[in-house]
Amino acid sequence: MHVLLVEDDEPVAQSLRRGLTRYGFEVDWVATGAAALAHPAPYDVVLLDLGLPDTDGLDVCRALRERGDVPIIVISARSDETDRVVGLELGADDYVSKPFGVREVIARIRAVMRRTQLRTEPSAGGGAPGPDRYGSRLTVDRKAARVRLDGDEVALTPKEYDLLAFLTEEPGALMSREQIMEAVWDANWFGPTKTLDVHVAALRRKLAGAITMEAVRGVGFRLEIVTGGGEAGGIS
Repeated sequence: MHVLLVEDDEPVAQSLRRGLTRYGFEVDWVATGAAALAHPAPYDVVLLDLGLPDTDGLDVCRALRERGDVPIIVISARSDETDRVVGLELGADDYVSKPFGVREVIARIRAVMRRTQLRTEPSAGGGAPGPDRYGSRLTVDRKAARVRLDGDEVALTPKEYDLLAFLTEEPGALMSREQIMEAVWDANWFGPTKTLDVHVAALRRKLAGAITMEAVRGVGFRLEIVTGGGEAGGIS
């Protein structure tokens, strides 16, 4: 996924760029509104700071929205509710207040992209799309934050749900402990990662037969979906 990052604070931009890159995002960084409006390459989403040195970020937001429907997420230190409301009214899809963690930004990007896809790719029946289905037994309803196994709701703690939701974004992908901790807990998590093992064990127990979670020594975990024949595979 290609991200256009518009941010004049270099330490913030570099930190965010590194974090997004670790998760497979391609990031183009510009520091001014003029550079953002002149950027020639296509991009999938815009992260737009409002406090730019050459122009008000709200004007940039308006100009970008007039050009097309690429998702725009405003990132700003401004805490005034008026700026938030105006930004959304000008066409921003979401608003993230500084300080923030990479985990939050990634979650916002994924949520905005899902909403965009739902608008542009309606289900075959024309109705509202349902929960994501993984194999024949597991469904994850991200809108309602509910998980069902064989049709019955599974009681997960908030962090167990967050962990499952994150890992099922890319079934079969090997995720490092650092990636998981940053995405599910916090970008600045400094505690032991043993808590991750506890949550993995809980998901293995509660979703036995529907998923497998392989521990790769010294790296992290890989979630696989169990297909109808009992073999692990990708999303159905």
